[in-house]
Amino acid sequence: MADKKAAPESRFGAGEVTLVDRLCEELSGPNRRIRQEASHTLAKMAEEHPDTIEAQVETVSQALVDALFRPEAQTRWEALDALSLIAASHPDLVEEAYEGAEASLFDDNSSRVRISSFRLLARLGAVSEEKSDKVWPLLDEAIQCFHGDPGYRDMLTALLELAQGKASAATKKALAERISFDAESGRGYVKTLSAQVVEAAGK
Repeated sequence: MADKKAAPESRFGAGEVTLVDRLCEELSGPNRRIRQEASHTLAKMAEEHPDTIEAQVETVSQALVDALFRPEAQTRWEALDALSLIAASHPDLVEEAYEGAEASLFDDNSSRVRISSFRLLARLGAVSEEKSDKVWPLLDEAIQCFHGDPGYRDMLTALLELAQGKASAATKKALAERISFDAESGRGYVKTLSAQVVEAAGK
């Protein structure tokens, strides 16, 4: 993969080739390991240095959306995590990830991929009423499928963000109804977090 400290290169007729350009190109390359490294680096950049991708955020988002269809799990969960971070400021760009996120949400082989997809969809839903109504049916199905799984704590945390966001009244009501039993009769973290979600959804 490209040296992370390498300076931009000049490409005849196309201006500078930046590190971000290289990483996006590597995401679609033939080498699995390089794809994983590129997705990991972009996720770290989105988390720790978002300003480094802001100027090319449309290109980055498109490359990450495309990466959701790579066969290896790590490339997909890193891309989902990066898109989750970008969603806060560019939800309309990230919304293009809906199809790939749906496929990843029900990945049979990787709980990490499922959790990252769930988090992305919940974050999109927190942005607006329209987006919440679009993602809720998928989230609702996932809650039923993966209730009690080791990653369910992370899913509840994502649902709390959805409940605290700009989701529609209908989505918040459906969310509260879906997990009301756990909020009242659950145990441990399931009860505690479910109660927090129900409370936030009712405000």
